[in-house]
Amino acid sequence: MSTIPDDRPLSEITMPGTHNTMALYGGIYAECQTWSLASQLHAGIRFLDIRVRHVKGNLTIHHGVSYQRVHFGHVLEGVVDFLQEYPKETVLMRIKEELSETNGIYSAVVSYIHCYAHWDLLWHSRLVPTMGEARGKLVVLQDFSGPDLGMRYRSLDIADAWKVPTLLHVTAKWESVSKHLNAAPVGNKAQIFLTYTSGAGVFAPPRVVALYINEKLYHYLMGQSEQNQRFGIITMDFPAAPLIQMIIDFN
Repeated sequence: MSTIPDDRPLSEITMPGTHNTMALYGGIYAECQTWSLASQLHAGIRFLDIRVRHVKGNLTIHHGVSYQRVHFGHVLEGVVDFLQEYPKETVLMRIKEELSETNGIYSAVVSYIHCYAHWDLLWHSRLVPTMGEARGKLVVLQDFSGPDLGMRYRSLDIADAWKVPTLLHVTAKWESVSKHLNAAPVGNKAQIFLTYTSGAGVFAPPRVVALYINEKLYHYLMGQSEQNQRFGIITMDFPAAPLIQMIIDFN
């Protein structure tokens, strides 16, 4: 991101992200990634989808019932380390409660930020920052109630048709993805577009869906590579390095 002009809003940038970023464990229906957080960030991932289970002030990372062997503090430490090493970059992080239903994670999130990061690391506004304003910062996309910690997740233009009941439905999933990707270049440039290419169902595990969708995505983007277009955030399961780089190259 170091070569992106400082005055360009994040809403006009194309960036790769991961769905259920920390979901490395739990079997074929829970696992969505194979790379560690550090490996994802160094590969170019700039949007993180973080799911926290809230129990008595503790925030552990889960995908459904599957505990991912880390807590929210570990995630924050990973982001801090990365941004200290690469201060011209930025990281966007959706934070959402998972499994627990307390509807009250705000205080715990703030406590973890003070303990494992620092308050000034955050972009403290609902407004979309420019690249210059976002450099070295964590932009929280707040998917929970409470006072503002950053941008509101629901302010984005989001496509997340994640239900893929069987492998017979992957074609419909791709149609949903491609429709949103087609809309992004001509959509509101002041709004961040977020497209989830991930999906799963009882008869369609995440990895199998990703094998089909990621190949379709690669060829789709290859066909658009001669055009300087804004696609927004493209969020994936099991992305390979060439696909990540292709997304980055649209900037």
